[in-house]
Amino acid sequence: MESQTGFVHENRDQRHTLVVVFLRGGADGLNMIVPVEDDSYYGARPLISVSKKAALRLDGLFGLNPQLSAIHGAYQDGALAIIHGAGSEDSTRSHFEAQDFMEHGGHVGGGWLGRFLRNSPNTLGGPLSAVSFTKTQPESLKGAPAAVAMESFDAFSLGRAPSGFLEQLAALYGAQDNALGEAGRNTMQALARIDKLRNQVYRPANGATYPDTVFAQGLKQVAVLIKGRAGLEAACLELNGWDSHFATASLMDPLMRRLAGGLAAFYQDMGGAMKHATVVVMTEFGRRVYQNVSFGTDHGRGSVMFVMGGGVKGGRVINAWAGLEEDKLEGPGDLPVAYNYRNVIAPVLKRHGGLDDLDPVFPNFPLDPVSLYS
Repeated sequence: MESQTGFVHENRDQRHTLVVVFLRGGADGLNMIVPVEDDSYYGARPLISVSKKAALRLDGLFGLNPQLSAIHGAYQDGALAIIHGAGSEDSTRSHFEAQDFMEHGGHVGGGWLGRFLRNSPNTLGGPLSAVSFTKTQPESLKGAPAAVAMESFDAFSLGRAPSGFLEQLAALYGAQDNALGEAGRNTMQALARIDKLRNQVYRPANGATYPDTVFAQGLKQVAVLIKGRAGLEAACLELNGWDSHFATASLMDPLMRRLAGGLAAFYQDMGGAMKHATVVVMTEFGRRVYQNVSFGTDHGRGSVMFVMGGGVKGGRVINAWAGLEEDKLEGPGDLPVAYNYRNVIAPVLKRHGGLDDLDPVFPNFPLDPVSLYS
């Protein structure tokens, strides 16, 4: 096998790549980014709180859960921004409804990322322009000009096809002047490109080592596509299981280590090329401020988002903190949503896609973008 030295897309210029990580299950932002100087936090969570001593200091108010320590370096480098109190206007507190609403970008057809790729003047399209390392294509990518879903490079294959089969299949799709033909041609081209990448040995740069987890290995393959100049413009990954009704630490600690380990390896591997890639981490909603009787937390509203790389002005926790006293909370005891997720994503899309008007991406929503780059 040869070493990967640059499997080149038709466009040899470095493209911007948006990597979207969805934490499914409603990640507890107050457990991840801890308000260590808010006494009400410790009053609400006497048995499941993260101590001031254990948390890694981020600023004068917040600390980082030690299980996320692997990304502390990116934060200190100024390459990671944290947005506390992020979420959507959906208040159902239903996983399915909240995820659907967030991935569609409201009560509209298609997905917000698919609409972005279709409307952006800077996107070129191509068989590997949008890839999701998931079992099925996420709703956010619905409507994209071309999108491929695969759990891994190895899984994206037709196996040992009979001699001449692929050529015949390509000719069959080539004769179809319709959506089926276009989808088939894109798939065949993607298969050919993945085969080339699969047969090259990839060595992560800068001493990076990717943990042996599905999530981290997915990020490794994102790095392969970016460095291989395969035309990747958007990638989607998932890390599931954040529904922490019971024993918060037991459930969340391994998930946070997986999340941070993968992100840290990707950041180290990409090195200077990180300026061409932006990672956005999001979840459908946060958790109730108060612990429940099972030493967990129930469905809430505001959580956190992370934005890493892509020229972001990081090393800060963007927040509109009003405190966790009962009169500052929403509904049955939830952290309010101070930053709509669209307003976090909007400046990233403008930077990547050159869109002055994002109404086609987020229709009927008055944007107030968060200042991520200044």
